[in-house]
Amino acid sequence: MIVSISDYGDDDNGKFIRYSVSGLSESQLDYLKANLDEELAVNDDVLTLTMHFSEELYPFQSDVAKIRLDDFIAREEIEMNVFLSSFLEDM
Repeated sequence: MIVSISDYGDDDNGKFIRYSVSGLSESQLDYLKANLDEELAVNDDVLTLTMHFSEELYPFQSDVAKIRLDDFIAREEIEMNVFLSSFLEDM
């Protein structure tokens, strides 16, 4: 599974991060679509997962994040990979 952040920022619902997840089997995609409450879409076997955050929980809000943005993006990608991997263990 490969997780990458494809977009982040503000929209009508507040702060968001959009993740692109590739390398999942069809059964894994079906399981995630059926069991995750987040905004999901699948296009060409790539799952797009959009998570919305309150201002205080948005991971890219700090001054340090603005200076070391690449580090914060990498950490978020790793954390989402771990989350999805552990979620899929319940399949």
